[in-house]
Amino acid sequence: MTVKTIEEQYTSGVYVKRDRTIVRGRGARVWDEAGREYVDCVAGIGVANAGHCHPAIAEAIAEQAETLLSCPELFYNDRRARLLERLAEVTPGDVDRFFLCNSGTEAVEGALKFARLATGRSKVVAAMRGYHGRTLGALSATYDKKYRRPFVPLVPGFTHVPFDNVERAEKAVDEETAAVLVEIVQGEGGVRPGSPAYFQALRRLCDERGALLIIDEVQTGFGRTGRWFACEHVGVTPDLLCMGKAMAGGVPMGATGIGRRVTGIGPGAHSSTFGGNPLACAAALAALDVYEQEALPARAAEMGARFRRRLEAIDSRLIREVRGLGLMMGIELRIRAMPIVEALMEEGVLALTAGSTVLRLLPPLIIEWEDLERGAEAIEEVLASHEH
Repeated sequence: MTVKTIEEQYTSGVYVKRDRTIVRGRGARVWDEAGREYVDCVAGIGVANAGHCHPAIAEAIAEQAETLLSCPELFYNDRRARLLERLAEVTPGDVDRFFLCNSGTEAVEGALKFARLATGRSKVVAAMRGYHGRTLGALSATYDKKYRRPFVPLVPGFTHVPFDNVERAEKAVDEETAAVLVEIVQGEGGVRPGSPAYFQALRRLCDERGALLIIDEVQTGFGRTGRWFACEHVGVTPDLLCMGKAMAGGVPMGATGIGRRVTGIGPGAHSSTFGGNPLACAAALAALDVYEQEALPARAAEMGARFRRRLEAIDSRLIREVRGLGLMMGIELRIRAMPIVEALMEEGVLALTAGSTVLRLLPPLIIEWEDLERGAEAIEEVLASHEH
């Protein structure tokens, strides 16, 4: 049987899969089982910021695999201790304690629990079009009704208000609000950056009304937007910072960063069997070194600005708007985006959607200009073929 046949027979069925079997990756390119090469602007949905199979990360994983794989937080561990220290060096402001877990969704779940624990309150204000994951707590904060509807009733106490709207936020945040949860750039919601004034107003509201500010940087963190964390663009430090995706260079990992205003977290408040395991910590340490030594946040800023200008120069009546930050790019179309994604795949470029009409591009931060140009040319050609 083929790989496709086996997966279709035994998988859960929750994923809509594209008709490609990817078997190998290197840098910003991947190959399918037939040996065909693709420019990868999916990057594991924003995971492979350092590219596929970066030698330094691969070496760290291999070395740790022969040293110690499992060590729960019942014990101290050298790799974990060093990672916690390194995270405190790169995260913004006074975010200097961390709950280590295995995914971005788990990071959000941890943040929600810590906010309720610290404030003694239960309500959460989140943004329309926001996406925070699909476990029950994170799903309660996620806006899209197609994700939520099959699983109601969800966790009570969640309210959604328009993104980048200070007036509506002011009405929603009150003395019963435990936290405000937002993304700096809404990823699944269409690659929509918010304004600095909006986030600064949220920071002020939370300070005034005793709520905590949770910023979800699962997709935007670790250099993706041209800074280590997107909140640095808007001059705001969160109380709780949700991290995941690119944190460990491709190995599953997440973390909830905790600021000084978050108190009351003690033994038994939360836990994770695999959280902070030595393998993931070793991979994350190597990934952080790569991001720093190769100046990938700055590279994302420079390459992203150049790539955006190139995309904006595409002369197509099908493009409504090009938007994004760093190497997190969205092209809003006047037609459905999925047929464009499928056509791009035939041209050797892998891309994503963000909603029904937005083409989303999340290439590795190490990508060379020739590959970005190849992607832009493919988009240009595919859109031209769909104009008729």
